[in-house]
Amino acid sequence: MTPRTAVLYARVSSREQREEGFSIEAQVKFLRAAASKDEFDIVREFIEVESAKSAGRKQFAEMVTFFKKNRSCRILLVEKTDRLYRNQRDALTLEDLDISIHFVKENETLSKDAKSQTKLMQDIRLAMARNYSENLREEVKKGMGEKASQGTYPGRPPFGYRNNVGTRTIEFNPEKAPIAKRVFELYVSGRHSLLTLSKTLRMEGTCISKTNLHKMLTNPFYIGRFNWGGQTYQGTQPHLISSELFSRVQFVLNGGNTPKYSKHENAFRGLLKCAHDDCTVTGEIKKGKYVYYRCSHGRGPCDLPYFREEKIAEKMGDLLRDLYIPGDVAKTIQGALERGHGEARARQRSERSRLEHTLQTLYRHVDAAYTDKLDGKIPEEFWQRKQAEWQQEEATIKGQISNLGEAKGADPLLDVRRILELAQSAHSLYVTRETGRTSGIAEKSTFELLYRCRKSLSYLYIPLRHHLEKGEKSRMVGERGFEPPTPWSRTVKIKTLSALYGVA
Repeated sequence: MTPRTAVLYARVSSREQREEGFSIEAQVKFLRAAASKDEFDIVREFIEVESAKSAGRKQFAEMVTFFKKNRSCRILLVEKTDRLYRNQRDALTLEDLDISIHFVKENETLSKDAKSQTKLMQDIRLAMARNYSENLREEVKKGMGEKASQGTYPGRPPFGYRNNVGTRTIEFNPEKAPIAKRVFELYVSGRHSLLTLSKTLRMEGTCISKTNLHKMLTNPFYIGRFNWGGQTYQGTQPHLISSELFSRVQFVLNGGNTPKYSKHENAFRGLLKCAHDDCTVTGEIKKGKYVYYRCSHGRGPCDLPYFREEKIAEKMGDLLRDLYIPGDVAKTIQGALERGHGEARARQRSERSRLEHTLQTLYRHVDAAYTDKLDGKIPEEFWQRKQAEWQQEEATIKGQISNLGEAKGADPLLDVRRILELAQSAHSLYVTRETGRTSGIAEKSTFELLYRCRKSLSYLYIPLRHHLEKGEKSRMVGERGFEPPTPWSRTVKIKTLSALYGVA
């Protein structure tokens, strides 16, 4: 008698289950024994490590293809229903193959000629297997939502962090955290696009794609918050960067400081916009040495005429001359800022003291409630609910204290003093520079330039940034992001020191 041929199928839901020897080997051993008992010749074995809750499994698809190509083999051996499928689509796929499925542990055979009761029981088992997956998904989702509400990110943390299995918390990755912080610092400088930043990191040995860089730079996880289930939570993870740096990065990402690239170094490259159509004003080299600026005509023909770089440089010099702040006025401004800064520091100390006192009060309440729980005075359900509320409150208070701590560091009044000094010497620094380096001083403020010519009147605005030059770091401040001002009249108006110099 020629033995009948059969196919063996075994499955577990995850790679962890297979590595732990959870059931794959046991399934295969059990099915081989059943095949030997019924005199089946196993011609193929399909081993799957994937969830069966939805269609699209690789080994399952290969098994279906095998049955379609080998019409002589019509028997499938599987341990039980939930090892074969947990969705209706896979069940219908096998039904269309007209094969005989032996559920060995359930001691049932499903085929085209099976009794109606057998088919009914199989449908019930399939419905139960599907319900198990759906219920498990709901429970996992609920548990992860609860974990998020307690301030712990329930997924894999982003680049720069890692999960601490021992303490069940999220901590800095000592190797990747400095790189992640450097990503923010490099991008906020305004000297990189996402592409050039990705290339720079690759040259330094770290490969991060443009898409992943954008995800990093927009992820609030790095300032202590995270998004989960459509909501934003205050996390318990440590802050990698300050909220100020994160805000400045968002400003640059949204086009507030778009870097421009060209083969030639133009003094006002990327700084001018045409008031006629709001297009970028671009510079061109004529006869190999003369720089002319014109509208880029992004919205069609424009009335803005060509003009020489020397003309705009001359206008900028006139404006910088008007920036002089008398010494007595500078002292008055500095004194007012020092008083305001002292008051702000006093309010900060008072707020920190209040938050720390609130946190200690919360700890006393938790300790008292835990004692009552041990004594049986409060039920377990009440304790669990209040514990979640207290953990969320604790995370919120600690986040507020951490935000107060971000004010520590360099003295902000030092920047103010340097700004006032710069305002008294900006013109002299500007006029003593080479023409190709005028953007270094030009990028220190935000002005509206009025350019007149014989045929048209054009308003050009220059969003200017701080720029550190060698030898001047003692007098200049670092880069700050800010919104460009609205157009104003020919007279240069200093709106505020923060608007002028981008000081937070």
